[in-house]
Formats: sequence, C-alpha cells, structure tokens
Amino acid sequence: MLTDYESKMQKTLDNLAGEYASIRAGRANPHILDKIKVDYYGTPTPIQQVANISVPEARTLQIAPWEPSLIKDIQKAIMNSDLGINPNTDGKTVILSFPELTEDRRKELAKDIKKKGEDAKVAVRNVRRDANDAVKKANKAGDLSDDEAAGEEADIQKLTDKFIGEIETAVEAKTKEIMTV
Repeated sequence: MLTDYESKMQKTLDNLAGEYASIRAGRANPHILDKIKVDYYGTPTPIQQVANISVPEARTLQIAPWEPSLIKDIQKAIMNSDLGINPNTDGKTVILSFPELTEDRRKELAKDIKKKGEDAKVAVRNVRRDANDAVKKANKAGDLSDDEAAGEEADIQKLTDKFIGEIETAVEAKTKEIMTV
C-alpha cells in the first residue's frame, strides 16, 4: 500500500526536477527547450524531435534542424515562448545566445524556485493526507488493528519527511546555482 503513495511522492519530486531543468540559469541548457513545440507538418512537435541541439559555448545553444525548411518555424516557436531570448540564424542553424543574468533577475528566479519548491511540498503533503485517510478507512473497516494503523501512519510520516527533505535540498541547490552563475 505504501509503495503507491511513495511513487506519487517520487513523481512530484521528478516533476520539480523537470521544472528546475527548464529554468534559465545564465548558462546554455538544452532542457529549457523541452516545453517548446514546433509546427511540423501541422503537428506540434518538440524541438528535440526535429533538430539536433548542441552547446558549442557556455552561453550558446545551437539548433540544427534536420530539414532546413524548419528554421523559420523554430525561430517563431522560440519567439512565441516565454524564454525571453531572440533567436538568430546563419541559414543552416538557429543560435540562442544567453545574456548574463542581472542581480534582479537572479532574485526573481530564486523566488520562483522557492515557490515551485513550496508547491511540490504541498503536493507531497496532499499525498500524505490521502495515505492517512486510506489507513483510517482500513482501520474503521477492521482490515487494520489500531497498532497496525499507527505503524502505517508513522511510516507515511517518515516517507513524507524524506521527500520534503529532498525537495528542500533541490531548492537549495538550484537557488545556489542561480545566485553563483
């Protein structure tokens, strides 16, 4: 029973890691393009599926589409996204140059990181609540004794504490990355 709730908590942590990967930290990171889709023959398709993405320099991403006709579509998709970067092209590739982050932007990103971390903690606590409700129902139905129910609830709390700790570690690490870039 506990494994279902543990996997839900793990999904929350994985989701947070994915969100943090897409936060622009002043360095070129191909994962910031994960959520951007290009119109590929009428179908919204992730950029990674229509182009090769490389990092030639610390603050530059190079996108080489497999079909040259996609360059304009990729530029348009990036400009319509919330990245805040204007793509350049040399005719064969799309180039994204990441500017140095200002102190205000770093602080803004740090707040955003903290908020995403808090949201993840709330999600983990909601899973804990659901797990505790399931234990109480099983106890009422007579499937679990009072001692077994208390043991299950203690295990659920340990699991919750473990994931909350991992979330806090992730928040600290990402905040440190943003503030020291």
